[in-house]
This record gives sequence, C-alpha cells and structure tokens, in this order.
Amino acid sequence: MSRYDLVADLHECVNALERGLSSLRQQVEQQPLLIARAFSLPEIEKGHENDEIERIAVTQHLGQKARDMALAHYCRLFMQHQSEKLSTKAAVRLPGAICIEADEAVSEHISQQVADINALKLRLEHLITVESGLPSEARFEFVHQHLRGLITLNAYRSVTLLHGPDSLRFGWANKNIIKNLTREAVVEQLERSLKANRAQAPWTREQWAEKVQQELEMILSLPVDAKLKIKRPVKVQPIARVWRASNKKQVQLACPSPLLVLCRDKTQVPILGELLDYDADNVTHRHKPLAQPLHLVIPRLHLWSDKL
Repeated sequence: MSRYDLVADLHECVNALERGLSSLRQQVEQQPLLIARAFSLPEIEKGHENDEIERIAVTQHLGQKARDMALAHYCRLFMQHQSEKLSTKAAVRLPGAICIEADEAVSEHISQQVADINALKLRLEHLITVESGLPSEARFEFVHQHLRGLITLNAYRSVTLLHGPDSLRFGWANKNIIKNLTREAVVEQLERSLKANRAQAPWTREQWAEKVQQELEMILSLPVDAKLKIKRPVKVQPIARVWRASNKKQVQLACPSPLLVLCRDKTQVPILGELLDYDADNVTHRHKPLAQPLHLVIPRLHLWSDKL
C-alpha cells in the first residue's frame, strides 16, 4: 500500500469510528437507564507515567452522571478531548458499568453498533502497526503527523458489551505480559531498528545505532537453543468479575472502560459491586509456581533468556 493510500485509509477509518461512537452514544442515551456506576481514578500528569503505584484513590459516580461519563469516555480519541496537563502516554481508565433497558430489536441494533465499532478499532490498529510497515519506535511520529493528537491507547480499546449477567464485581489485578519469541524474530526487530536510523533520547543517532548493534551481537552470541521471552510487568489494572448463575461460571475481564450491559427489563438488572481503593501493602497474592531462572539480556525490551 502506498503512503498516500495508507494516510487516506487512516483518516477514513478514524472518521467512521467517530461517527459510530457518536451514533452509539445517541442510542444509549435514548434507552431507559437501569443502574450505572463509574469509578474515576486519579489523573496521570505528563512526566509521571512511570511512577511506582502504591495507592489509587477511587471516586464513585452513580446514575446518569456515571452514564454520561462512560459515553464521553468511549468517545475520547484525541488529546483535544482532555486537559493538556494529562499524559498522552498513559491510558485514561474509567472502570464501571452502565446497564440500560433494551428490547430484542434494540439489543440487536446496539450489538451490531458495538461490533462495527470494535471492527473499526481493530482495522485502525492494523493500519498503524502492520500496514504502515513502521517499527514501533517510528509509529508515534507517523501517527501524530497525520492524525494530530490521536491517543492510540484509547482508539484501540474495544467496547465490551454484555447481555444480562447476574452480577458484576470489581477489583484490581497485578500481572506480567509474557511473550515467547524466536531468536530470528528478535534479530529481525533489532535489524529494523538499525535500518530506521533514528535516535532515542538521550542518545545521538550514532550512539543509538551502536547500542542496538551491541544488543544484536548479544542475541547472536546466545546458544542456538536459548529460549527468549519478553516478561514485562504491567501496572495494576482494574478488572470486572462477571457471574452468570445459569452456568455457574465467573469470567474475569479487563475493565479500563465501563462495561455496556443490556437488560431486557428491570427484572434482569445485575448486582453491581464497588471498586475499592488500591493499596499495594494489602494485596493478597495467590500461590505462584516457582519460575524457571531467567537472565535479563536486553533491559529496554524486557527481554529475558534461559541461557547466556
């Protein structure tokens, strides 16, 4: 795909996404609101994205205010939609749930709206991360050149739709992102970084190229059978626990945005729990199996190996 076609597709996709979100907002506002809870979290200002999190104070909002906050949150795609003081590198999270009444026809219509919105979000992510052909370090500049102010973390995030669960309870989760990689994939990633010929602060282009070259040589020096994996800690995340009595099963979902819950009438309103403040000193960890010893080989990529 030519760069001209890619940029045109990006604009078309974002415009369609904005129209879809606006249409969903209008549809939800027309439906009777049964119950809603939104939990606002402290805002993260520029320069504080990587601060260690020990406490998170939660503020609860109820009813129509919670619904309006949720709908505004779905539609927040650009920096212009938030304060200039806020970080654009940290996703704005608003856990919670809004439950609306929807008969069969409306439920089907809203379900299709959400499916279309989520498809556009996936399409946008694919355009930026795959079809652009750009390494991750070059995407920010590209995106903000053509879609000034787009907050990709918000734009990629899907809308989660549920149909009449029995209860929704909220909590916090600490976890690591773990991804197994082949040696060839890591070598290819580092070679792309070299070819991009870009620098990362505080290094000059020459210093950065030398650093990446050293990383490449490190990977090539590892035993052929060495196992490589990215193990990156993720900041504490709000989650929702969805319970359905019919199948006696609880499902845990990430909850960075309010869940949109459709109920046929007032008799199907789920029990909505609260999200309590997060306190790192009072986290109870479940039993964890002993992990295989690993060696950190490229700190900036959180890349580990079982052999040196």
